[in-house]
Amino acid sequence: MTDMTTLREAALISKAWPHEEARKVLKRLGNAAPAKGYALFETGYGPSGLPHIGTFNEVLRTTMVRRAFEEMSDIPTRLIAFSDDMDGLRKVPDNVPNQGMLKEHLGKPLTAIPDPFGKFDSFAAHNNAMLREFLDRFGFDYDFRSSTEQYRSGAFDEALRNVLRNYQKIMDIMLPTLRAERAATYSPVLPVSPRSGVVLQVPLEVVDAEGGVVRFEDEGEVIEHCILSGGAKLQWKVDWAMRWVALDVDYEMYGKDLTDSGVQSGKIAQVLGGRKPEGLIYEMFLDEKGEKISKSKGNGLSLEEWLTYGSEESLAFYAYREPKSAKQLHIGVIPRAVDEYEQFRGNYASQPLDKQLGNPVHHIHAARGESVPEQALPVSYGLLLNLVGVMGAEATAERVWAYLSNYVEGASPDNYPQLAGLVGNALAYNRDFVAPTLKRRKPEEHEARALAELDAQLGALPEDASAEDIQNIVYAIGKDPHYGFEQLRDWFKALYQTLLGADQGPRMGSFIALYSIENSRRLIAEALGA
Repeated sequence: MTDMTTLREAALISKAWPHEEARKVLKRLGNAAPAKGYALFETGYGPSGLPHIGTFNEVLRTTMVRRAFEEMSDIPTRLIAFSDDMDGLRKVPDNVPNQGMLKEHLGKPLTAIPDPFGKFDSFAAHNNAMLREFLDRFGFDYDFRSSTEQYRSGAFDEALRNVLRNYQKIMDIMLPTLRAERAATYSPVLPVSPRSGVVLQVPLEVVDAEGGVVRFEDEGEVIEHCILSGGAKLQWKVDWAMRWVALDVDYEMYGKDLTDSGVQSGKIAQVLGGRKPEGLIYEMFLDEKGEKISKSKGNGLSLEEWLTYGSEESLAFYAYREPKSAKQLHIGVIPRAVDEYEQFRGNYASQPLDKQLGNPVHHIHAARGESVPEQALPVSYGLLLNLVGVMGAEATAERVWAYLSNYVEGASPDNYPQLAGLVGNALAYNRDFVAPTLKRRKPEEHEARALAELDAQLGALPEDASAEDIQNIVYAIGKDPHYGFEQLRDWFKALYQTLLGADQGPRMGSFIALYSIENSRRLIAEALGA
């Protein structure tokens, strides 16, 4: 077991990005607990659409930084997951029902709009519940905060008075960043109309900062209105800054698309007497077409989609890697993410501490408050996919385990629970994406000679021949100039295309040992007879 002192010393010099981010927080705090008694990490969520993996990604990465901070300091920590559910609905998302009903409520706070799914008290309540289920499933430790509840409870009242006191200074920051048309109606404060309930975007005049009273025009009439206790919310850049100051946030990361917004909000935070938190600006996830993922478009993967075809750990692994680089997020990246996670996990136990702290699996499991599992998977996800693919319509979990039990001693769902999950993932992935595309081609003349030689040599092996012995035979045939392969990869490609019906595939020795020599020879016979 690693000594805590040794872990702390290693964390303080680790080059893993969560540790680098955590050191920024430690420096900010002067290596001492702030007046509030803890280091505060925050993530924000706009519940105008269904939560997607980008939302999960931000909470996961922030939690990784939080746990890295805890490895290098005894200062207590908290994480707030803040929902901007008092925002007015600007447009109807494409991926929700009852769109006609939602159009009737455009402009109203999300918490004042009926749930189009008919399950909760409001549209925001539905999406907040999904968000919390989303986060709870992974085991995150967080304090959920609703913008509506914070405003209506009066928790932000003093901060709102502070905004009114500094109203003109905030205007001086924001107006130069706006187009003339927008600037003409801009106000840092968005009053909620006492008549329509709509979050208004209208110019206003501060009447009494201490009383929270402003004056503006509502449906043609000039009225005075108190913005405290839910009477208004702030424009989001001002809201962001106000929240940083009111809650004394120490760390919040955000996407590259909010870089300029972060600059403006940082300036406003200074005007309000605080300072911008530390944070990482990460690149955005893109869809298969290279377009930014949008909650309203619903063009990103859902958590349910990923977990249908891959493990939770593989999703976290994909989110961990290279946060400052844009990455496509679509179904096709899942198999590789699963296997790369397993490779890193397999290496972890034998690594020295400094390498473990740089290993993604350390941060993935620390975010869940658990140790890295020691049990290694006996087969790769790619191998499972190929096994299921050649089994075709006969593929079932029971049949897959029958093959696995012949290949791995003691293989069973009880002994390998994580593998059991991946078997189900592989069956689903094959059914939905692989099986419709599989098409075995007829081997060319020199490929047929090589396949016939492979069949003959397999026939001379005992049925329990090792994967390594089989792999050596495969290699030797591919390297033999008699069979005319310019490069070894041409031979493997021929095996994948003629036997498996795919362009890529597994280590053939492992596949043949798993599928059995008898069944593999049957595949060869089918290819030669095609």
